[in-house]
Amino acid sequence: MHRVFEYIMEIIGWLQIVASPLLIGLGIAAFIYFPNPTETRMIFAILVAVLGLFIGIVWANKIWKTKGTMWFVSQISATPDLENLTRKETEKNKSNH
Repeated sequence: MHRVFEYIMEIIGWLQIVASPLLIGLGIAAFIYFPNPTETRMIFAILVAVLGLFIGIVWANKIWKTKGTMWFVSQISATPDLENLTRKETEKNKSNH
C-alpha cells in the first residue's frame, strides 16, 4: 500500500512539472492566435502548445528518473528564507527567557 501511495504522489508531481511548460506554451499560443485569428495562426499556435507539452513531458520524465518528481516539486516550493527567519526568532525567544 505504501508503494501505491508513493507512486500516486510521483504521478501528481509529474503532472505539476508537465503543467508549467504546457501553460507557458498555451499562453504564447493564445498571444499568437487571438489578436488575429486565422487558420495559419491557429496551426502555429497549436504547434507552440504541443511543443510546450512535449518539453514538459521530457522534462518531467528526466526528473522522475533522476531524483524523483516529489523531491523536485518540494525543492521548488521550499522557502529556506522563511525557515531561517523562523529559526532565528525561535533562538531569539529562547535567549530572552
